[in-house]
Amino acid sequence: MRRWIDDARERLERRARRQYLIARAFNRRRALKPVVNRTAQIRSGAILAFVTMRNERVRLPYFLDYYRKLGVDHFLFVNNDSNDGSGNYLAEQPDVSLWWTNAGYKRARFGMDWINRLLMKYGHGHWCLTVDPDEFLIYPHCDSRPLAALTDWLGASGRCSFPAMLLDMYPRGNIEDTRYEEGQDPFAIARWFDPANYTIAKNPFFGNLWIQGGPRTRKFFTADPLAGPALNKIPLVRWHWRYAYVSSTHMLLPRHLNQVYDENGGEMASGCLLHAKFLSTFAEKSAEELDRRQHYSNSKEYRAYHAGLREGTRIWCSESREYQDWRQLEDLGLISRGNWA
Repeated sequence: MRRWIDDARERLERRARRQYLIARAFNRRRALKPVVNRTAQIRSGAILAFVTMRNERVRLPYFLDYYRKLGVDHFLFVNNDSNDGSGNYLAEQPDVSLWWTNAGYKRARFGMDWINRLLMKYGHGHWCLTVDPDEFLIYPHCDSRPLAALTDWLGASGRCSFPAMLLDMYPRGNIEDTRYEEGQDPFAIARWFDPANYTIAKNPFFGNLWIQGGPRTRKFFTADPLAGPALNKIPLVRWHWRYAYVSSTHMLLPRHLNQVYDENGGEMASGCLLHAKFLSTFAEKSAEELDRRQHYSNSKEYRAYHAGLREGTRIWCSESREYQDWRQLEDLGLISRGNWA
């Protein structure tokens, strides 16, 4: 009886949290100023990408090209007061809708209020991919099957969310040794990753897995590994206007969207987000974000980066692996085909 009461109370708490997040996103709508709104072009069944960014001009050409080839039909960007020409570049792209805001990133729950608002208004009924400009989705068969093949299979399997572990990529030498050029494939430089050194726990309230570890924990959070960034993501969701991201794309409500793993010893299909953070632009970007202090926990993560950069910028180690393809990641247990043959 006591357990039933506790479960009922938690369900009510999650419902109240979800309603609060939806209301909060709706109330933040005035912060978003449309620059160019091409959402009338969005057709039924289109796959949409939602992105918040600031000063990412050098990354945008490759990012857009990558996801266009993968099968994204339309991009919805929030430009958080960029001053590097990102907004002008995006406004010229025929498959991009763009909003601008100079509101505080932190006050908008690190941009998630803005994204939840756009998802609520434009994502309903669509498969929606929510990523940062340095995140690139890899999934089983991605070299031969477009994103629509994955979403069709997920829908036919009764699934409406798809997980992807964030896999930090880095060069073999010092980060600043090879300059990243606009339009360049970042993984021509940052080709290495940690094949192991990850921990997994379960969040009982939200039902999601919590993954930590990898090179950022190894390099920047050695004194306190539990303070390292979370690597679990659920970036691909068949959206409903009553859904909401709770914390970045780490977890959502309703709770069932987070249960993207098999609790009975089997495997469910999953992917990775190759994270192109550690390029020659990293030091400058970290200094900017540290100065702005708009990130989680008083920018604790960027303070750790800044301290680590003073000690050197080589992340590669003898256990690092050079990236080959999704099959390699499957062999290492970092992604899974599940029953998607």
